[in-house]
Amino acid sequence: MARIQFTDWTIPVAQVGSRPGQTKEIDQEFPAPEGIGDTIVGVKPGAPVHVAGQFDSIVDGLIFTGTLTAPVDAVCARCDVDLSRDFAEQVTAFFPYENKGEDLAAGKDDEETEIIAGEEESGDLYPLLDNGSFADIEPLIRDTFVTALPLQMLCRPDCKGLCPQCGADLNEEPAHVHDVVDPRFDALAALKAQLEQQEK
Repeated sequence: MARIQFTDWTIPVAQVGSRPGQTKEIDQEFPAPEGIGDTIVGVKPGAPVHVAGQFDSIVDGLIFTGTLTAPVDAVCARCDVDLSRDFAEQVTAFFPYENKGEDLAAGKDDEETEIIAGEEESGDLYPLLDNGSFADIEPLIRDTFVTALPLQMLCRPDCKGLCPQCGADLNEEPAHVHDVVDPRFDALAALKAQLEQQEK
């Protein structure tokens, strides 16, 4: 029997798991676990993650379907401004009863189990604890956002970025330009000036 460790992510599901066909609605916030992204794009540990969905009981466990929404802190990849926005991801996850997770992962169950596993989008199994009495959604939250968050984010799709010469924000100064002289023409410019001086 899996050892129960009550945490901020432990959800009692004994009633919904009592028999197939039961449903338990979830609409609450959980703290974000550690390890989601980095300082460029990530979710701060402890930030509120909104979980909205439901657990549906089947013969071998529970299926959770819903939406996870987390506040993402990032830095624009073009203009380097700080960003803070909500990032939502739809999920479907299978929580098998104890001793079923290993059989499913090894493909040793019957045809019904194979169909259930095929319906589960990510392929990850999140075992229930204490004979199906509790579900721990911490791994689900972490896995969802670790795989779904983009490597880079933009403040807006048409972000113009920064001036490569002086670092000015081109979004605020769209007409910003620099007169750039190619140093390869310095000798010709000097010769031109010399010829103009001689003509005088």
